[in-house]
Parts: sequence; structure tokens; C-alpha cells
Amino acid sequence: MSGDNHDPRAAVTPDTASLDATRRTVPTWTEPLADAASGPVGGPLGTHAVLGRHWFWTPLRVCLLLAVLALTAGWFGKAACIQQYATDDGSLALDWRSDRQYVAMCYSDIVPLYTAERLDKPDTFPYATSWVEDAGTAHEQVRYMEYPVLTGLFQWVNAKLTHGWTGAAEAGWLPGALPVAVYFNITAFFLACAWLVTVWAVARTARRRIWDAALVAISPLAVVHAFTNFDTLATAAAAGALLAWSRRRPALAGALLGVGAAAKMYPLLLLGPLLVVCLRAGRLRAWGKTALAAAGAWGVLNLPFMVFLREGWSEFFRLNTERDMDPDSLYNVISHFTGWAGFDGPLGPGQAPSWLNTVSGALFLALCAAVAYVGLTAPTRPRLAPLCFLVVAAFLLTNKVWSPQYSLWLVPLAVLAVPRWRALLAWMVIDALVWVPRMYYYLGVDDKGLPADWFLGTVVVRDLAVVVLCVLVLRDIYRPSADPVRAMGDDDPAGGVLDRAPDALVLPPFRPGARARRR
Repeated sequence: MSGDNHDPRAAVTPDTASLDATRRTVPTWTEPLADAASGPVGGPLGTHAVLGRHWFWTPLRVCLLLAVLALTAGWFGKAACIQQYATDDGSLALDWRSDRQYVAMCYSDIVPLYTAERLDKPDTFPYATSWVEDAGTAHEQVRYMEYPVLTGLFQWVNAKLTHGWTGAAEAGWLPGALPVAVYFNITAFFLACAWLVTVWAVARTARRRIWDAALVAISPLAVVHAFTNFDTLATAAAAGALLAWSRRRPALAGALLGVGAAAKMYPLLLLGPLLVVCLRAGRLRAWGKTALAAAGAWGVLNLPFMVFLREGWSEFFRLNTERDMDPDSLYNVISHFTGWAGFDGPLGPGQAPSWLNTVSGALFLALCAAVAYVGLTAPTRPRLAPLCFLVVAAFLLTNKVWSPQYSLWLVPLAVLAVPRWRALLAWMVIDALVWVPRMYYYLGVDDKGLPADWFLGTVVVRDLAVVVLCVLVLRDIYRPSADPVRAMGDDDPAGGVLDRAPDALVLPPFRPGARARRR
């Protein structure tokens, strides 16, 4: 409720709010979207409203409740893909008849991987168990678990819990269902917990802008993709690492980055922007602790598999090297609309797209160099989160693969980097809606699906939305007064030892005509 009858925003501006460095930002005063949404419940918060007196409903708990509601909606969105039916012989089977997984748009990698990775077998172990794929064909190859170590073990543990559940169900102690449905639900529970950790970490990192974490909680991308694959494990580790860094615990931050990289490799990308801001602020010792802890944590989790199960452990790297451009990549978009055969042309069985790998890697490194240039030449040292967002966005835009759930990587970083609610929700909605033409593209035109043009067109729109966010981030870096975080009087809430640190190294910006004028 308002608390009074006049517009509170007339009394509070960024200049006046910055006078109180401990005052929590009120979204209905600073965000037009929150202002409009508050109408049905009485309008913006009043200037004389009493805050922080409720015994239970703190902003963090409200954000976590919103996340629970969003995750519940996400589970119901996938639930159609774990329905079962009775076959002619009376046994139960997973109901994916008539391409239900695409028509109902409920597809999740978790469901087919239960059998594809041999997790349904009682005597298997990731990276030790192998099988032959496409036997008797030119594409025949020996396969192993295709995920990094922590994700592979996560799947295996959930499979063991599934076997225990089904055994208890057969004894009449628990309700029964198809093992794959039980496996999906157990996996979804832990993935939901990981997303709640992500929300919690963003809220604690944002500090005075704690309500920004509500965007992570209700993100349409979380509703659609929290249970599409296993990426919330990595987002929880990466967000936790940023929180640990903000609390001046670089070793813990590094350990969490290493753990996250053992689930999905992307958390290691955050070490790059962290190096840039530490170099500018003269805090390389803290960065060194983080990097060593990240390498140590990753090594502890991976070394046993590298030594004793090397062939199975290397499967993830082999597959990613041999993988061609995915439908979601800009390379495939260009190939489809122009007829271009790609950098490598047609590939044979097991042949890696070496030119595509080289070009995509070179483009990513070039953009990383550009981000480093921005970080070292900007008039004011950039905040850590915006540079992290730019690097991860650069990786996704230049990579040969952008699986739909990869967009979850950007959510916590975007909220911390560019907390503009309308822009963020617009991007999240666009990105989440790509799922619709994707599913109907996979359905196939012959089965009343969509042609590739529709799907690839939405991919382009998604990429443009991410580019727009990058432009907003760059604008805030070069105009700190426009940065919603710094406009309220903060420097870098996620910066830890970098917060309000003086510059130790600043490079002069490149001006093409400067040398000619000096001559």
C-alpha cells in the first residue's frame, strides 16, 4: 500500500538516495515496470511506509517463494513428458506417442538420458561403462557418459536413488511409477534446489538492490529450462562464487568456480573478467588465490577419472571437439539462409570441424580482448558483473553450440550487470519463446511442424536481444551515472576487495588520429 497520498518518487531521486548508503532500493520508485505492477495493490510504496518490520516475509524469502512458484510452473510444463500408458500386454510405458515431447513442448534431456547413458542399469558407473552406438554402420563408435564429471556423478546418484525408490515401491512402502518418471522427479528436485541457491546468492550479492533477485526467481527462462538439462548446478556454483568474492573470500570463490566447471565448463569464463578488474585495481594476489583454488577444486574432482578412467573422462571433450554447428548457432543461421556449406564443408564420421573450431575460438578470444580493453581503458573501473556478463554473452554468441538451457547462464549475471527490469524481462521472454518454434521445428514439416526459417528467425531475434543488453552494459560502463547500481551511491557490491579500490593500472584509450596529430 502507498502509506500516503502523494507520489513518493518526487521525494527520492538517485542523488538523495545515495546520501544513505544503507537504504534498500525500492523497486516501485526506481523501476517503471514495478511501479505499473503495483497498481492493483495500492500503488508505489509511500515515503512514510514502515519497512523491515515483518517477522517472516523478508525480501529474500519473498524472492525464494517466487522462485518456488516459477519452478513449480516449470515442473508442470515438463510433466506431460513423464506421463505413462498401459501397453497391449498390460505393462506401463512412457507416453511419447505422436511426438508428444514436441507437440506438448515438454521435452527434457533428463528423460531420454536415463536410458541413453545406461543409468537404468543397476551395474553401471559413469566413465567406466561403455556401449557401442550405431553398431554395424559407418558411424559406429564406443560411447561413454558425455557430461563433465560432476554432472555425470549427479546423474548416477539420482539413478541410484531411483533404483532404491522403485525397490521400495515394489515392497509397497512408496508410491510407484515408471523408473524414468521417478528419476526425472528426483533430478528435478535437486535442480530446483540449485536454482534456489542461485536466487539466494544473487540476492545476497545485490545487497541494497536485493529485489533485483526477483527477476532471477520469476525468469521465464527458469520456467522453461530449469529442468531441460542440468545447468542450474553450474549457475548455483557461479552465483555462489560471485557472492563469496563479494564477501572478500577469494579462495572460496575459486573453489566454487572449480566445482561449477566440473559440472559445466562456463564458470571458468568468469576468471577472465576477474583478472581484468584485479589488474586494474592492483589486486592480483586475490585473483591468484581464486585461480589456484579453482584449479585445485576442478583437479580434485577430475584427477581420479583422468588417471583411472581416462578414455571415459575424455568423452566430453571429444564430443565437443567433433560436434558440428548446432541449429542454434549463428553459423547455422548463415548457412541456412545463404546456402553456405560451412567452414569445413561436409564432414565424415568422427571428423572434427577443425576450421569451425578455430574460427569460433578466435572470434571469442577477440571479443575477450575487446572486453579487457574496455575494462582497462574505461574512465571509471567497471563493476565485475557487467564484464562477466559480456564475456559469457560473447562466448554464447560466437560458439558453435547454444543449447537452449545455456541461456540460464546469463540470467544471474544479467540481473547483477544491468538491473533494468523492462529490458531484462523483454530479453528473457524473447529467449524463452524461442522454445516454441524450436519444438515445432524438431517436429518436422511433414508432421505439421514449422519450417527451419521460423525457428532460425527467432534465434536471430534472441541474439539481437542479447546484443542490446551488451550495448546497455557498455553504455553504463562509459557513463557510470546511468548505471542503476552506481546511481544509488554504490561502487561495486559484487567487487569484494575491488569495491571502492583506487586504480593501479589504466591504459589510455585508443584514438586512431592521435599519432597523426602528434606528428
